[in-house]
Amino acid sequence: MRILLTGFIVVLFFSVASAQQAATYSQYMFNALAINPAYAGSHEALSVSALGRFQNVGLSGAPNTQTFTAHTPLVNSRVGLGLLVIHDELSVINQTGVHFSYAYRLPLKQEGATLSFGLQGGVSMYNAQYTKLDLYNNGSNGTPDPAFNQDIRDSRPNFGAGIYYSNQMTYVGLSVPSMLNNVFDRGTDYTTVYQTVPVILMAGHVFTINRLLKFKPNFLFKMTDGQPVELDLNANVLFDEVLWAGLSYKSSKQIVMMTQLKINDQLQFGYSYTISAGPIRTTELGSHEVMLNYRFWFNKKGVISPRYF
Repeated sequence: MRILLTGFIVVLFFSVASAQQAATYSQYMFNALAINPAYAGSHEALSVSALGRFQNVGLSGAPNTQTFTAHTPLVNSRVGLGLLVIHDELSVINQTGVHFSYAYRLPLKQEGATLSFGLQGGVSMYNAQYTKLDLYNNGSNGTPDPAFNQDIRDSRPNFGAGIYYSNQMTYVGLSVPSMLNNVFDRGTDYTTVYQTVPVILMAGHVFTINRLLKFKPNFLFKMTDGQPVELDLNANVLFDEVLWAGLSYKSSKQIVMMTQLKINDQLQFGYSYTISAGPIRTTELGSHEVMLNYRFWFNKKGVISPRYF
């Protein structure tokens, strides 16, 4: 046990020196598989989620992200398997990643407590169609700028690791979901993109206020090399085990309003709206994120208590 734990900690911190930014989600606290492979199997059922994030709606070429996740426990809940598919678009650039997760879950003495170790492996496919850009300065004397006269279509493998602890009311996770600082370029002097290598720490706790109300503060800390540290502070209130409502403040000077509705024991719907609180604001319709989660309870006797994260 000590050897396994030590090995995972070494792997997780090995990438700190070269860490860079990664995609950001507002509702990660409800579906953390997108940022931590050790989360696989934590819903104690086959859990399938679809998420769409649309930034600066109304602005041509604005970023948008679609994410699909599926994960389930196996072998008496000791093993969790997961699938993560992410598609990002920004103007003429898009990137698709397909990743598989494996988690080994150790039950602890405390009731409902589990410590999980996760590994993730997959491939990212990068496509930049620079030749479709309308350039205002297309080189001197009409000569095309060599930085934009060739498209890029390339694929690179990547892997990650994570540790995740949870009980009925608390969770803590540490992860490096992508450890390889891949470079996508054209084989020339013009380097295009360095694939990000984030180091992410997240934690939260659920407090019972009364029979109808629960309060869940949580945070996410994302560290990178040579870039500002990201910190998300969140506060969510659960009404009658059915409706979540909350606020989030990001150190990038953004405010997020979010809600999640438990439609029934299996289906949940989430929505968040992000606005800028900084000096630079857009006049567009803000950023929206929509999520659907469905859990296949094949054995209803196995549903002992609600899952709050």
